[in-house]
Amino acid sequence: MASITSTTSLAGTATNAADSPGQDAPGRLGGHLAGLVASAGKHGSATIRSPFDDAVVGRLPLSSDEDVEQAFRSARAAQRDWAARPLAERVAVFRRFAELVIDERSALLDVIQHETGKARLSAFEEVADVSRWASHAAHAGPGYLRERRRPGVFPVLTRTHERFVPRGVIGTITPWNYPFTLPAGDAVPALLAGNAVVLKPDSQTPHTALFALELLRRAGLPADLMQIVLGPGSRIGPAMIERADFMMFTGSTATGKTVAEGCASQLIGFSAELGGKNPMLVLADADVQRAAAGAVNACFSNSGQLCISIERIYVHGDVWDAFVPAFLERVRAMRLAPGLGWDADMGSLIGPDQLEKVSDHIRDAVDHGAKVLAGGNARPELGPYFHEPTVLADVRRGMAVAREETFGPVVSLYPVDSDEEAIAAANDTEYGLNASVWSRGRGAAVARRLQAGTVNINEGYAAAWASHASPMGGMKASGMGRRHGAEGFQKFTEPQTIAAQRLLPVGGPPGMGHERWSQALSAGVRILNRFS
Repeated sequence: MASITSTTSLAGTATNAADSPGQDAPGRLGGHLAGLVASAGKHGSATIRSPFDDAVVGRLPLSSDEDVEQAFRSARAAQRDWAARPLAERVAVFRRFAELVIDERSALLDVIQHETGKARLSAFEEVADVSRWASHAAHAGPGYLRERRRPGVFPVLTRTHERFVPRGVIGTITPWNYPFTLPAGDAVPALLAGNAVVLKPDSQTPHTALFALELLRRAGLPADLMQIVLGPGSRIGPAMIERADFMMFTGSTATGKTVAEGCASQLIGFSAELGGKNPMLVLADADVQRAAAGAVNACFSNSGQLCISIERIYVHGDVWDAFVPAFLERVRAMRLAPGLGWDADMGSLIGPDQLEKVSDHIRDAVDHGAKVLAGGNARPELGPYFHEPTVLADVRRGMAVAREETFGPVVSLYPVDSDEEAIAAANDTEYGLNASVWSRGRGAAVARRLQAGTVNINEGYAAAWASHASPMGGMKASGMGRRHGAEGFQKFTEPQTIAAQRLLPVGGPPGMGHERWSQALSAGVRILNRFS
């Protein structure tokens, strides 16, 4: 199996001191961050270890059932005052937060890397994204949430308004793969809309979420308005669902269904971003070199541990012989490295479960006739959970890697003879989260036929994700509801209609008989139907 370049250098190459890596961020912040956990300290503690080398990152107290109850109680009390504040005051918090994220980027990058094992560039994607999203929320949020005049039943006589009322306390459960983007990204619109938040970050990456909370409080967020509880999802999750007014979940489709069932029993709203088996289509008129370079980023950012990363590439036969070697050359040149430096193109997987799944998918594929074109090997000499970026060919439908989400640095290549074949193959999945099309002229037409919540043309995933004014989410088994855009704010509210009637009641003026009123109303309806 082909080998991937490795490096053991941990030296950063940043020219700005604020971007230079440190070495002891968890130790420096650990004690302070532990105090931000909603816990009385009576339910034990968790030891967090780094995927780079299994070293201890820190120890944090776990939350008991009573701690969860208290977190919701205090958040609910704080929410009433927060919702009553002028929107401009709430907006100011997130303007300051956006700036603080950039100011503290070096420490944030260190903590994210220590907890996830990802490359520094992948960690920086989180920092840049959160700052931009918070800034967008501050600028566009008031427009998404403003009270709107709506047409009334009778022009002039009926004055109707739609307003957006905070739901109350939003329960949020986030995974380990983007421990800054997802907790902060979900909290910002929920809080700006006037809610409180109780967050359960993944048990493998809690320091990053706590750092986000610390920055929000430094930006002016009231102390009790956002609470973080720690503990196993099997215990904390149901306790949150019982108390929340709305749930936001990111994770696997299987767990998402369980959360949805719990929310249904409580009759509360629910939004989820779930799994994906995302396709890329390289059409006959694609710029092959651009597509090959874009595919590397689309497949292997964050070591492939990204819900919207590409796991299937369909390449038109006319460009197969040009695309495949160009792609493989770039994959084989990727630099794997542990540590906080900027030199790595790809870092570690999060832990043993992900490494086992990646290895199992590759082994099953090879055992059933697939070929490894690049990578294929674990790299224990770099760290306990490192695995090479891997490219497979001759993958068939019955293989696990063909249908199941790998969530790791593995992509399969498939030749196709037409756009129609590529579109049909791309849509042949239970998932529908993200897709990518590479073409000089047919990208838009093909994109409209793909069953995915976001489709990127001549990009892998970042163009759609980072277009924060537009909604982002999945079709089919990839989720429900949307992040970003107006829906990303309004889902955290209850729409309320207020209609004031004057002069003439809807039921007709006093003294007019039912038949006469129906005749008059019929004439009025005919007139109104011509204009609306």
